[in-house]
Amino acid sequence: MKVAIVHELLVKLGGAERVAKVFADMFPEAPIFTLLYDEKKCGSDFPKNRVHVAPGLQRFFSLKYPRRFLLPWMDTAVENFDFSQYDLVLSSSSAFAHGILTSTDTKHICYCHSPARYLWDQTFFVQKQQSRRGFTSPLKKLFLPRIFHRLRKWDFAAGSRADLILSNATTVQRRVKKYWNQPSEVVYPPVRTHLFSAQKNNEDYFLIVSALSPYKNIDLAVRVFSALPKHRLVIIGSGSEQKYLESIAGENIEFLGRKSDEVVTQYLQNCRGLLFPGEDDFGIVPVEAMACGKPVIALGKGGATETVIDSKTGVLFGEPNEKSLERALIKFFKIEKSFDAKKIRKHADTFSQEHFKKEIKKYIQKITEQ
Repeated sequence: MKVAIVHELLVKLGGAERVAKVFADMFPEAPIFTLLYDEKKCGSDFPKNRVHVAPGLQRFFSLKYPRRFLLPWMDTAVENFDFSQYDLVLSSSSAFAHGILTSTDTKHICYCHSPARYLWDQTFFVQKQQSRRGFTSPLKKLFLPRIFHRLRKWDFAAGSRADLILSNATTVQRRVKKYWNQPSEVVYPPVRTHLFSAQKNNEDYFLIVSALSPYKNIDLAVRVFSALPKHRLVIIGSGSEQKYLESIAGENIEFLGRKSDEVVTQYLQNCRGLLFPGEDDFGIVPVEAMACGKPVIALGKGGATETVIDSKTGVLFGEPNEKSLERALIKFFKIEKSFDAKKIRKHADTFSQEHFKKEIKKYIQKITEQ
């Protein structure tokens, strides 16, 4: 069986790229198609000799054109990839990869990280945000709604092109149904649980590993812990909210900035528990913490409701406010001794790379037998 892989942008290494990397490892002979490619940032995981780019877009990208300026041409570019010689295409899509064109003889499985949020549920927020930036803001205010409207029509049509859609969480599954009117199956993304080991002991601190962005609700945790001076909170990550968070933080809160994966692992393995106060579609960090045998205190919305078992692998709180988080901490302190590091780790392994590969192989067999 001749296989090809599509991932729309290879310009950084993040959670979505981990999925593409697992696909690439599963099929080491498969070429990887992408709209834009940064060899310096991605060449270690995606060697240049395997990567096929969209020539026109890549040329402008090489000339340092901002990616957002290339957005209006990405739908056409992804349709120009030719997959007529392949039996199976695996696409990893956050915006455009699901829109590839394949013949009836070529099976297409799309792993959907989410329908493009800037086109759908976040479109008004994104348009307002972009229209306030830079000297081109009047032009963006005029043209962005028109561009997004055209891309939404394309996106809806493209949503029906795959033979099978796999959503990375139940939240994404609902978006796929709402915005594309398509059914999908949930397959949770691969977490590298094998890189972590369960550890019962801790160094008496709570941990946050996150981008310091408004929607992550880090300020909620900072305010609550500032009122609990006997409890230490360590925050790893950087972002637009960092200065503000530092200004409201008590002396028991430490900001370490961005750290390497190795350092993050050490902090995960030695923490008392991980705090996850924001809402994500899935959320890899809570699973990594559980792979270290550590309980998670998380907002009970989005992906955390699918990965954290309340009172077994952590504590969920219902609302993104201080009282709700305070109640969760009180509950955590009461049941902390009942958490079993080995059982928490065993639960985390249900989200491992090996489990992900088994699920993908199952769906490949299913679709190729049809």
